[in-house]
Amino acid sequence: MKTLRQLIASKEKGIISVSPNDTVFHALQVMANHDVGAVVVLDGEALVGIFSERDYARKIILRDRASKDTLVKEIMTGKVICVTPDKTVEDCMAIMAAERFRHLPVIDEEKKLIGLITISDVVKETIDHQQFIIGQLENYITS
Repeated sequence: MKTLRQLIASKEKGIISVSPNDTVFHALQVMANHDVGAVVVLDGEALVGIFSERDYARKIILRDRASKDTLVKEIMTGKVICVTPDKTVEDCMAIMAAERFRHLPVIDEEKKLIGLITISDVVKETIDHQQFIIGQLENYITS
């Protein structure tokens, strides 16, 4: 299976981020404009959190708060689990399943954010890998 470095290199979308001092409403606009379910929260270049649709649903809607009056830093997920680019897609799948989340930031040796892996990326790569293996087995059997 591919490493995360290889997977990030093949992704079309770059890193989509917001600031911790942006409003939740602004973050939702960014997410809608890019058709994503989460954005990383960067203070300069430092990863300080992640904001997802789940955060919005649980911390704004269910608590009857206003998205135009609430800052991202007030409701973002601040304790973010990250992985390094040498990890495999299988590694990500195991972490995402164990921790029950859908977005996994990838950081380099200097702790700089280099990408964001989603559960969709993991599923697509797993299917592609399985199709490749099946094709190889079919070729072996028929030759």
